[in-house]
Amino acid sequence: MTIAIGNDHAGPEYKSAILEHLKTRGIKITNYGTDTSDSVDYPDFVHPVAKDVDSNTVDFGILICGTANGVAMTANKYKNVRAAVCWTNEITELSRVHNNANIICIPARFTSIPQAIKLVDTFLKTEFEDGGRHERRVNKIPATC
Repeated sequence: MTIAIGNDHAGPEYKSAILEHLKTRGIKITNYGTDTSDSVDYPDFVHPVAKDVDSNTVDFGILICGTANGVAMTANKYKNVRAAVCWTNEITELSRVHNNANIICIPARFTSIPQAIKLVDTFLKTEFEDGGRHERRVNKIPATC
């Protein structure tokens, strides 16, 4: 499994903990995030992750910022990206099962680091419910105009 990860100044500690956790599982990770708490512009770190997911260069993406809204909005501009803001285990699971999310967006200001790691684990182990109404709906997500 391969993952691209990106974060702004709200997420270096989260990213570091997630990277350490995933490396113990043998997951290959491309790190596009900042390593400091100096203010940065989150789109600069989102676009490389979203491009990797959009082009199937990686299996999944992880994005971290204060609320996760900005990173999700930016990532979802890409045709093949389905970025979900996840702050509970149930929302995370449903984002995969029902929406086939391929990027998890974690709100650092509203989750703890242990919780974020658990959300990532849930995201990665949960499968999309292929076929039926969920697949039909996901296929309608990309804009056709």
